[in-house]
Amino acid sequence: MSAQLSKIIATELQQQLNHVVNTIELLEEGATVPFISRYRKERTGTMDEVNVALVKERYEKIQEIVKRKEAILKSMDEQGVLTAELKSRILDTFNANELEDIYLPFKPKRKTRAVKAKEKGLEPLAKILMKQYERDVEGRASQFLNDEVDHVEDALQGARDIIAEWVNENAVARDIVRSVFERSAVVTSSLVKGKEEEGAKYKDYFEFSEPLKKCPSHRLLAIRRGEKEGVLKVSILPDDDQIHDRLGRYFVKGNAAASMQVELAVKDACKRLLKPSIETEFSNSSKEKADAEAILVFANNLRQLLLSSPLGQKRVLAIDPGFRTGCKVVCLDAQGNLLHNENIYPHPPQRETKQAAQKISSLVDAYKIEAVAIGNGTASRETESFIRNLKYSRDIQVFVVSEDGASVYSASKVARDEFPDYDVTVRGAISIGRRLIDPLAELVKIDPKSIGVGQYQHDVDQSSLKSSLDRVVESCVNKVGVDLNTASMHLLTYVSGLGPQLAKNIVEFRKQNGAFQSRSQLKKVPRLGAKAFEQSAGFLRITDAKNPLDNSAVHPESYGIVQKMAQDKGCQVKDLIVDKVMRDQVNLNDYVSEGVGLPTLKDIMNELEKPGRDPRQIIKVFEFDRNVRSVEDLHEGMVLPGIVTNITNFGAFVDVGVKQDGLVHISQLANRFVSDPNEVVTLHQHVRVKVMEVDRGRKRIQLSIKEAEKE
Repeated sequence: MSAQLSKIIATELQQQLNHVVNTIELLEEGATVPFISRYRKERTGTMDEVNVALVKERYEKIQEIVKRKEAILKSMDEQGVLTAELKSRILDTFNANELEDIYLPFKPKRKTRAVKAKEKGLEPLAKILMKQYERDVEGRASQFLNDEVDHVEDALQGARDIIAEWVNENAVARDIVRSVFERSAVVTSSLVKGKEEEGAKYKDYFEFSEPLKKCPSHRLLAIRRGEKEGVLKVSILPDDDQIHDRLGRYFVKGNAAASMQVELAVKDACKRLLKPSIETEFSNSSKEKADAEAILVFANNLRQLLLSSPLGQKRVLAIDPGFRTGCKVVCLDAQGNLLHNENIYPHPPQRETKQAAQKISSLVDAYKIEAVAIGNGTASRETESFIRNLKYSRDIQVFVVSEDGASVYSASKVARDEFPDYDVTVRGAISIGRRLIDPLAELVKIDPKSIGVGQYQHDVDQSSLKSSLDRVVESCVNKVGVDLNTASMHLLTYVSGLGPQLAKNIVEFRKQNGAFQSRSQLKKVPRLGAKAFEQSAGFLRITDAKNPLDNSAVHPESYGIVQKMAQDKGCQVKDLIVDKVMRDQVNLNDYVSEGVGLPTLKDIMNELEKPGRDPRQIIKVFEFDRNVRSVEDLHEGMVLPGIVTNITNFGAFVDVGVKQDGLVHISQLANRFVSDPNEVVTLHQHVRVKVMEVDRGRKRIQLSIKEAEKE
């Protein structure tokens, strides 16, 4: 069976069969997606992480179909209806709809109209009518009158009910209806009477219709949300005439009286059984498709956010700004440890500006602060202006940092465990500062849905969303690599092959035994066996390790290759790292073996060039227009600096410093057609935008990047 599954996946994903087979074998052996894509390139044909994940996802879905087949075969066998032909059809298909169509006639039913008619002895009449030879249908029907069937019309109605069920259970009929839905289905929404005020935000969908195949995911999810809230009535319906015509041609033969009965039964089957069933199918499949697109948007945004530029190990003063309650100030060392915290009140109503300025200056000097992180919430712009106008004894960089999710973190068990002696305000300010130092290390502690970069994240399938976002976090953590001696338990949890328990064991081992001196010490961590070591070691870094390869992405299993290279050149491994000329003299073909090919060897050489390099870009200082602080300061035609805060299928949201993000519609992103906003912008990108429209009543701001480029 696994060979058959591999062939299906290889065909679907357009990958070589042996590469898919090897990938599935690795997955079944417990290998993770990051490990396979990074350290098993020879076996996968250098398949990247995206394709390895697709193989895994498709394999899991097909396995679900295999389990469903087993259940269906068992049910049919117990019923005594499993013929060799049916068994072969079931085993040969991997299409979920086709599988259910085969099973439908044999699926245990509630008491349907057809079942009741059969119990009244009307099935033979239905078979006679279905042959469509009978001309005297009433005379024939009269032969089936009994204690439960009083009239001829009752007999004909019962026979038509049976025929309608046969039509509904006919695989060809269901495919006919599906194909019409596929081509012509229209999604329609209308207002539920009396919900005008309650559903005002859905006004655009009070009288709405659009071909289903053209309806974008964000629109479909909005409509479905309105339906869920009881504001909209939604339907997905095809061209009825096409369905009736095609089903009639398939089932109705000639013009005999029996044919008229079959025609009536087909119309009834279409209206009562087929259309509702296939509508549900398309409703579910279109929702799944919309979910998948929305989840992809969220995943792309999350990836960009997690891979945001870090400041690096610098001493940071972080501020969670506020007016009445003041600004919470914390000082952090280069590793993000809390050194000091207190409040300042530079803004109304206290307006203790002078005292606050003196306090900030003294803290900068006392804790040798190198950068300031300011949360982007309430009083952010005012606090930024206050901080930038102060005089310092050294160069200080000032950054505005997104607060999204900081309050969630500060009230979480993770934060309480980290800082049990401090309240939520202190924890929130610490999180803001740490996000500047290393966004990835801090954001992994927060539920991704709370970070504020999604699109309809509460409307999509939550299980699929969680799986997708967990994969993104795992991917990002392993792409960057983790410092084994400073990483939190939460960061270590996402390292390939670890998980919560081993991450906890590593932190406990570190506390008891001090810093790790080598990767090989990981083998002494309780319950961290050979498999976990194999999967995780390459993604863990040890700064200043005795073996410089321990601070690189070179896997311990390849250390021998690097040592052989150094030995052949008559030098040490560290000499290969610092001497480019010596590295260039290495002939990689000399080190190709049965298990190690050029892809792995090239990766090793790239890593020796910049061991432990961080793939993230260097952070840049950004400053909003100082004359713009609220929506009231905006007017059409202004060109302003902004930061991309969220990306959706229909455009990008940009913060221009007025506490209300503006929308750059997809049509306004560039002077060309754009099908995907990610082609043009990235999260946290610094952009120039032109204000096109300001709706102060609805707090909506329309911006344009392409018009700003003309200025």
